[in-house]
Amino acid sequence: MSTNTTRWNLVVPKQLDKDLRKLLANEGRSKKGALSQFVTEAVNKRIFDAALNEAREHNKDVPYEEIEAAVEESLAWARSKKNKR
Repeated sequence: MSTNTTRWNLVVPKQLDKDLRKLLANEGRSKKGALSQFVTEAVNKRIFDAALNEAREHNKDVPYEEIEAAVEESLAWARSKKNKR
């Protein structure tokens, strides 16, 4: 875990705790810090999903071809910068 962390105190139902710890153990993630890593992954996924849904809503009236062209232009720019290194 990063040295730049903060401590959370969470309250969850006992059954959820039991089920999650069983899931982590079944995945071979029963080491110290596995629960924190799981929560971090879950929160990051939720934030990403929210941002993705917001972007989709914002661009719902933009034609697919226009979005595709913008993506291709951005990729070409990034590749040109990478190749100059």
